[in-house]
Amino acid sequence: MENIRILIIEDNEDLSFTIENVLKKSKYKVKRVSTGEEGISIIKKELIDLVLLDINLPKMNGIKVLRNIKEINPDILVIMMTAITDAKPAIDAMKIGAYDYLMKPFELDELKIVVKKALETHELKREVDRLKRQHEIDHPTNKIFGDSQYLQKIREIIAIIASTPRTSVLILGESGTGKELVANAIHYSSARKDGPFIKINCSAIPDNLIESELFGHEKGAFTDAKNMKKGLFELANGGTLFLDELSSMKLSLQPKILRVLETQSFRRIGGVNDINIDVRIIAATNQDLAELVKNGEFRDDLYYRLKVMEITIPPLRERKEDIDILKKL
Repeated sequence: MENIRILIIEDNEDLSFTIENVLKKSKYKVKRVSTGEEGISIIKKELIDLVLLDINLPKMNGIKVLRNIKEINPDILVIMMTAITDAKPAIDAMKIGAYDYLMKPFELDELKIVVKKALETHELKREVDRLKRQHEIDHPTNKIFGDSQYLQKIREIIAIIASTPRTSVLILGESGTGKELVANAIHYSSARKDGPFIKINCSAIPDNLIESELFGHEKGAFTDAKNMKKGLFELANGGTLFLDELSSMKLSLQPKILRVLETQSFRRIGGVNDINIDVRIIAATNQDLAELVKNGEFRDDLYYRLKVMEITIPPLRERKEDIDILKKL
């Protein structure tokens, strides 16, 4: 990634200088400015791959700068930086097109990880988009699984997603379209293939039991907790956890799923120590999550964290001839 060009827009000179030095040590080409106006001027004249953008800039704030960046070049990756404890402005920025956000003060290792992940995911999306354009995968009347040549292209897309084993995936489609098969294919095509592939249907577990099922519990955590129990996140360590019908998960549990996505750690119910894990999360639903977010029935921050890579599978009624092939995938 030696040719990656990064622009820092940050009015805190010390922080900006520190970030610049860290990124240059990672062989990135880095420029830094202190105002949004300067940043926009550079983006208009030069090729920039990624922008680290402070939300609380003087004069033109970060949200306005972000809108300008996306108008100039929607392909530029933008990572927001904010010292505001309320994450809402950063989440609003993700709705506009920011890739991610960092809460100040952040560790420099966290910065490097977020930047690296953003660049890898961006490259992945570009390759998937290329294949989608080539075979018109997103057209609702087209088949996903058809003749062998077309099926091979779908497998290419799965292989591309599999090549980034930490990237979360959101699979959308009606019941029976093969969402679990796609999740299986991603897992077993990835470096995680020797690790566990664990699935849970969120709609099939009662609300009062699903938290314990996912996170486990310590002995004595509640009346019936006679022994310590490991949850599915812990059991999936080193592999993939497939959350089917995630849209049915109660709102009160969703922040805990978000925390796992952000930190790759959690606590068992009744526990006081964080448990670190290495798990890819693949979520699936037959509902319109964007609509649920709009109606306040699903957390927007969790939605945007999950949909780093999104796959939509057309219903089988639109591709009846593909049922046998789908079963063999």
